[in-house]
Amino acid sequence: MAKRLAAAEKEVLVEVVRFTQKNGLKGSDGAWKDFLARNDRKFGASVSDPRKRSRDVLLAFLQTFSKDFQKYFGKLVKRQKERSDVQQHMNDFPDQVSPEQKLVQLTAEHPEYRKNYCFPSYQEGWKVLRIGDVSSLVSSSAMLAIDCEMVLCHDGTEAVVRVCVVDNNLEVKLDTLVNPSKAITDYRTHITGVSKKDLEGVTSSLVDVQKSLKRILSKGKILIGHSLYRDLCALKIDCSQVIDTAYIFKYANLPTTASASLNSLCKSVLGYSVREEGEPHNCLKDAEAAMNLVLAKLKHGFNDPIEVAVSSNTGAPALSRTVQSFLWEPQY
Repeated sequence: MAKRLAAAEKEVLVEVVRFTQKNGLKGSDGAWKDFLARNDRKFGASVSDPRKRSRDVLLAFLQTFSKDFQKYFGKLVKRQKERSDVQQHMNDFPDQVSPEQKLVQLTAEHPEYRKNYCFPSYQEGWKVLRIGDVSSLVSSSAMLAIDCEMVLCHDGTEAVVRVCVVDNNLEVKLDTLVNPSKAITDYRTHITGVSKKDLEGVTSSLVDVQKSLKRILSKGKILIGHSLYRDLCALKIDCSQVIDTAYIFKYANLPTTASASLNSLCKSVLGYSVREEGEPHNCLKDAEAAMNLVLAKLKHGFNDPIEVAVSSNTGAPALSRTVQSFLWEPQY
């Protein structure tokens, strides 16, 4: 893995350094800016954008990390190479690219994608889903839509308590309650629809769900969801074959980096609401709604900006769920 890191191109090393910034990682010389301040007498940390630093400086910083981290960085390099291979194959053989795969690419081109889909999958308990064969991948059209409900735990984290998955025929592939295996502070029943009583006797764990998802997502299947990164964070699954329904539509009355709520988007695109005001989420209905949005996009295009519903209380667009606290933009 150290050899793979040492042989990586500068553009790839830039992404790995950005990953360390986003996740607050530190080597023996501290974080990225600490390293620059200690090792560059001329500029110090004043030029901290990784793109403006030489390949040698980027590599020297990454080599200050432990062997375990360097091993993980090597995996990041491999994944970046796989993604580059996919993009190159799509450029070389555009006729082979499925419409569904084009939506995967559209998701990846969204300005918020790199920030929100850069997961801390080096941490214990995370599972990384591999891309697989490139030529088969770009022609893949098999899709699954997912939605999760999360509760607030005593340690301040969110934990999955229900997971639903449907295929492109809206056939249910997974619908299970999950035991968080730690103390719950707030069931958020008014939002999740899940109560303490619902979880009594539930034995399925997060690990069980990860195994189930890994099985049904094999062979290049594309995973769909609305603000899907939040579900993947809670599930501790790093998957790059994704379509985020919050990212594949253009909004006429929202900033470029903003996204509409699932309910607002369904009103504008599908002509119906997923839920009435004040009604709790239905995990299965939300997964079905995400799939229906993608199917509508594939059938009708929706290439022009759309108007999304505006909250009657505030006059402001109904925005999607808040980004988790650890997802932050590196400051250069």
